[in-house]
Amino acid sequence: MENGVDSTGDLGLDSAIKQWLEFDKTDIGKRSLQWNSSYDAQVDQLHSGDQAVFTLKAKLNAKTAACVREMLKNGAVDELRKCFGARMEFGTAGLRAAMGPGVSRMNDLTIIQTTQGFCRYLEQCFADLKDRGVVIGFDAREHTASGGSSKHFASLAAAVLTSRGVPVYLFSVFTPTPYVPFTVSHLSLCAGIMVTASHNPKQDNGYKVYWENGAQIIPPHDKGIAAAIEKNLEPWPESWDTNTASKSPLLKDPYQDIHKAYLQAIQQHCFHREVNKSSEVKIVHTSVHGVGHVFVQAAFKAFDLRPPYAVEEQKDPDPEFPTVEYPNPEEGAGVLNLSFALADREGATVVFANDPDADRLAVAEKQPSGEWRVFSGNELGALLGWWVFQCWKQQKRESKDSVKDVYMLASTVSSKILRAIALKEGFHFEETLTGFKWMGNRGKQLLDQGKTVLFAFEEAIGYMCSPAVLDKDGVSAAAIAGELVSYLATKNTSLSQQLKAIYEEYGYHITKNSYFICHDQNTIKQLFERLRNYEGEESYPKECQGFAITAVRDLTTGYDSNQPDNKAVLPTSKSSQMITFTFANGGVATMRTSGTEPKIKYYTELCAAPGNSDLDQLNAELNKLVDAIVEDFFQPKKNNLTPRPDS
Repeated sequence: MENGVDSTGDLGLDSAIKQWLEFDKTDIGKRSLQWNSSYDAQVDQLHSGDQAVFTLKAKLNAKTAACVREMLKNGAVDELRKCFGARMEFGTAGLRAAMGPGVSRMNDLTIIQTTQGFCRYLEQCFADLKDRGVVIGFDAREHTASGGSSKHFASLAAAVLTSRGVPVYLFSVFTPTPYVPFTVSHLSLCAGIMVTASHNPKQDNGYKVYWENGAQIIPPHDKGIAAAIEKNLEPWPESWDTNTASKSPLLKDPYQDIHKAYLQAIQQHCFHREVNKSSEVKIVHTSVHGVGHVFVQAAFKAFDLRPPYAVEEQKDPDPEFPTVEYPNPEEGAGVLNLSFALADREGATVVFANDPDADRLAVAEKQPSGEWRVFSGNELGALLGWWVFQCWKQQKRESKDSVKDVYMLASTVSSKILRAIALKEGFHFEETLTGFKWMGNRGKQLLDQGKTVLFAFEEAIGYMCSPAVLDKDGVSAAAIAGELVSYLATKNTSLSQQLKAIYEEYGYHITKNSYFICHDQNTIKQLFERLRNYEGEESYPKECQGFAITAVRDLTTGYDSNQPDNKAVLPTSKSSQMITFTFANGGVATMRTSGTEPKIKYYTELCAAPGNSDLDQLNAELNKLVDAIVEDFFQPKKNNLTPRPDS
């Protein structure tokens, strides 16, 4: 390559690296001027033909380019291929990848390129973009080695948008992810951007996008944005200029107003304030080194709940996540050990945990035996869904609202318990595809039709308890769950006892979910193609170790044996794998790939009729079914799959 940069011996790779170094203005700035030790550049204008290149009066990040040059110098070709082999693919979940140099990593340049494409797409879609604007939020992630951070990425995104005359509502401090969709809806903005990797490992970051309806984007917006990014890869000169953007009259900080408005909005779901005020229930809360502490404390105060005890070692944001291997409360007890220890010291019986961007909620309860029970996402979905409906019924006595206008939603891989409750109580239950983007968009459609959307959930501990946020929200869910715990205490009932009562009334729904790790895309494809051609071409399994299969739905190909024309009703996507098997014994099993992690997930449930309460027999039946599915359908030894690590 040119400019004294070593070649990798791979012309395609060399070309990708060369273009990236040319586009990475941080590197251009450093080479264009005599920089001092802090890289404070004076504003100069360097002419190259008719092209003016601006270096900026800003502390630019030159670490990514330095990382690339170091890898080239050391001949680290495999690592360079990981960084430059393929550009991150923008999908409905936006972007999520490790921070570092290259087109497959989250860094200053890829953030600018993504935002430029997003900006162009918004200009095409909204004639009033420059009147309404965009909100940008961020979590507390940082990556010292590459100089990247969520806050800096957010400021770069703001610089891109303001340079095009777009008003930007940039939060001045870290916020929970739910604050971004709330702001989009509350201020009637065109879109929202949240810079976060949620519960991913510490080196990762992400870029999540919301549309004007307050929900995450769905097709065809993902393809439109991706195409616009490809057409706007070369950075606009102003895109690097966070200094000028920070002084722009187009830039506003919405934090104080939005924080106040959000707390007012969720208080509409507080129905037992007097109970909350007098409750002596002790709850421990951990934010797992994320952003949730301040906001959950404020939400509890808004509900007049006793402040939860905060896990001191984990309450403040720390991008290193030093006390946990995975910053994901969904992983279970391993993330909650410090919470359990604090609860034991303080005599608390309930633990709440948010993931680092506070859009999810995990709950655990101390049992009479002294052991801690961590509720699954499906179990907490049953509790919250039941509770929200009970509160609605109480409120309904004073209004003319009809139960036939009430809706609850869940993803297709989540428990069918809401369906069972809906059948008995008379409200509507709908399934959507996996992911809150589908539930948020469907929820908005129903709201626009004058319907009441009470609740939506997914088994991955995501809950939408208020239509003020058309996405999962761990902050409002924590406050509402806190009120539930306080109310049950007045009846001398625990969460575990109430869950049992729900199952006794509506039928036991026993679930078992897990995953295998697989980094080989070919293996994943072959595994699913084998199931589609199980007994010859285009033939699915009819049984699994004696468990008869009564229906198959494949949302990758669009096949559904339950439909008269064998065509699936739910949207399909060839870019991801997802097959659901229904069994004659009442079992349902879904196998799917993850959109953000190298995992093949499975979700299994045995739905029993009310009255069938032999838990030992039901669990034995489900365990036997899961073992059969793992052995016959996954074939972990043959496919070299790594099972989920023990929590």
